[in-house]
Amino acid sequence: MDDYQIVVGGIVASCLVLVLFVLFSLEGKKKRKKKASGLRWVKSNDGFENMLGNGECQPEDEGSAEIIIVGAGVAGAALAYTLGKVKMLLVASSDLQCYLLQDGRRVQVIERDLSEPDRIVGELLQPGGYLRLIELGLEDCVKEIDAQRVYGYALYKDGKNTKLSYPLENFDSDVSGRSFHNGRFIQRMREKATSLSNVKLEQGTVTALLEEQGTIKGVRYKTKDGQELTAMAPLTIVCDGCFSNLRRSLCNPKVDVPSHFVGLVLENCDLPYANHGHVILGDPSPILFYPISSNEIRCLVDVPGQKVPSIASGEMAKYLKSVVAPQVPPELYDAFIAAIDKGKIRTMPNRSMPASPYPTPGALLMGDAFNMRHPLTGGGMTVALSDIVVLRNLIRPLHDLHDASALCKYLESFYTLRKPVASTINTLAGALYKVFCSSPDPARKEMRQACFDYLSLGGVFSDGPIALLSGLNPRPLSLVLHFFAVALYGVGRLLIPFPSPKRMWIGARLISGASGIIFPIIKAEGVRQMFFPVIVPAYYRTPPVYLHDSERI
Repeated sequence: MDDYQIVVGGIVASCLVLVLFVLFSLEGKKKRKKKASGLRWVKSNDGFENMLGNGECQPEDEGSAEIIIVGAGVAGAALAYTLGKVKMLLVASSDLQCYLLQDGRRVQVIERDLSEPDRIVGELLQPGGYLRLIELGLEDCVKEIDAQRVYGYALYKDGKNTKLSYPLENFDSDVSGRSFHNGRFIQRMREKATSLSNVKLEQGTVTALLEEQGTIKGVRYKTKDGQELTAMAPLTIVCDGCFSNLRRSLCNPKVDVPSHFVGLVLENCDLPYANHGHVILGDPSPILFYPISSNEIRCLVDVPGQKVPSIASGEMAKYLKSVVAPQVPPELYDAFIAAIDKGKIRTMPNRSMPASPYPTPGALLMGDAFNMRHPLTGGGMTVALSDIVVLRNLIRPLHDLHDASALCKYLESFYTLRKPVASTINTLAGALYKVFCSSPDPARKEMRQACFDYLSLGGVFSDGPIALLSGLNPRPLSLVLHFFAVALYGVGRLLIPFPSPKRMWIGARLISGASGIIFPIIKAEGVRQMFFPVIVPAYYRTPPVYLHDSERI
């Protein structure tokens, strides 16, 4: 009898355990289904890659936009694609490993003009920017536009020149700079963004941000045919470029215009150093040459000050022929004169503006609307693409963007996390421009010559600065060390072999001048955020919503 009771009791207990197990399993599935709404499960087998295709996955349900992007330039188009494409998760348990696919964000992009832009800047993408392009899955946007590879720079001064190559030894053979027509590149990125059905791109002029009790709820805009509409979304990202009319309510814009670029296109000629940018340390300021297609070379002449000679009156052509042409390398002289005679001369103000945002619930600034630096070093697109990588990583874990206050507080970390890269490139651009401009001051002359001679030494003396300029090693401390190494190198040249009171005085003024160049730029960028981001509280902000059971790939 006792044995019979034990057997029956064991059977009953086993049945109860089985029932409880089934009930808990069903409840768990319901919770996971609720939590992962809009998600799809794919087994970890050979069929995974085939189902993913090129990594793009479209939403199953139509709905209102989660994110509005104002502007579809380099930053806006790249951001739209990045936020709109599929999110990939790897979910693992003790006996099961599978991929979790979540549809990309629903993105509405409003661009003032969808025709191909025709600009004279935004044509050189540094290798660091190209690496970010690869990280975002946009590297094919430099294909089929006759983009040219760029492997470094040639620096000219007083009839001497030196070649400065990017330190690419530790990278794949495909990694280099790229130069191209800006408009072709932007059109390719717009096409890439609109290849996702959850990204809507339309032409319209945004006239205002819609605010309700301190929170941005959306935008008001005029369509191409003049119709006034509104668009609403939990998050509005303003990327409307250097002439932004919306940033004033989102930041403290301190725009400086130190100079203008005068742009020409030289045709059917070869650069002295193929696939290299050329920088001439001219008088009064630098002259740039770089390829933008297989048979075109862009020339940018920097003209200091707020005004430029008139193109219509012929003053500009006269200035270019009398002041600039004698400083152009002989190999390019005839093509330079022919480009002037052709008459297609363009100008563009060179703007710089440190990032000084007002954290605003429901809105964020990106691209040139948010932060600008002198375009001498070609760092703008690298900064924009790096910012997009930072923002993508921050937004990835979030299920819902509707809690504007919590989202705003969380995204304050964006301003800190971007600083080391952005501030290094910004500071280098501002400092190099001031050093490369000619000056009657003996100390500034020595600094300019010291910079040329320091870079001409090669090895670590050129690799370090070029790694900074190219975005391959954007470290603030390395920038400061190299900058003052140039200054000390200049002082050493003055004091050897025989120091004199006059030379010692010039050396002291050289150090003082170098400090006067770089420290104000660093101060504007933010010392703590630039050099010590880990001590800024926003660095440690955690997302208001987690995907606890997943590990992103």
